[in-house]
Amino acid sequence: MAEKLLEAPIGHRLGTDFCCLYAVRHGTTTLNVQNRYRGRRDIPLDAQGYQDAVDAARLLSPVGLSAVYAGPLRRTISTAQIIADEARVPDLRILHGLNNVDYGAWEGMTAEEAASYDPEAFLLYRKSPSLAVCPHGERLIDAQRRMIEALELIGSRHLGEAVAVVTHAVMIRLALVKLKDIENESWRAQVGPGSVTEFCISCGAASGRTNQPSSLSRNREP
Repeated sequence: MAEKLLEAPIGHRLGTDFCCLYAVRHGTTTLNVQNRYRGRRDIPLDAQGYQDAVDAARLLSPVGLSAVYAGPLRRTISTAQIIADEARVPDLRILHGLNNVDYGAWEGMTAEEAASYDPEAFLLYRKSPSLAVCPHGERLIDAQRRMIEALELIGSRHLGEAVAVVTHAVMIRLALVKLKDIENESWRAQVGPGSVTEFCISCGAASGRTNQPSSLSRNREP
């Protein structure tokens, strides 16, 4: 049967029918500090961002990672490389399904600027992720679909293992939206730079029960 995505509490011991995925948000960048939508802009980590990555790597060091995946942008790759080095994982794997939402016209804008540019689209973005579309960019439901597919693909490759997945805050939130069936402004849960949220992939029928996500490091909302 197809792999099914569900959430598990931190510290859950997995059998061979499960993969434990640690979804890490990349470290801070200058656009995070400026509270601007980064989207697909390929901006590097700043000094704090490297420290965020080191903190996440040290936090995950005891779990015995067997693989590390990242989206294709520099900020996710740099974060993932630090985690892989700490875990002594030799090969970093790039997966485009983990890439950030394409914010289109909003890329580089603050929330206030985005709201002024297209108030109706911004209201949907804030309160209704299943209907939201970034102007000249991506539908959130499409970004959610590729994120879920990416996590399920990784899980199918690594049953019985622990894996780190470095991606973006909105992508982690969209995965949680799918799991929890959220359709209101609370979908924008706090996912700080370098924070870690644990997911489980099961092979075969699953109970589907979900728990609160566990965040292992500082949660600083950009």
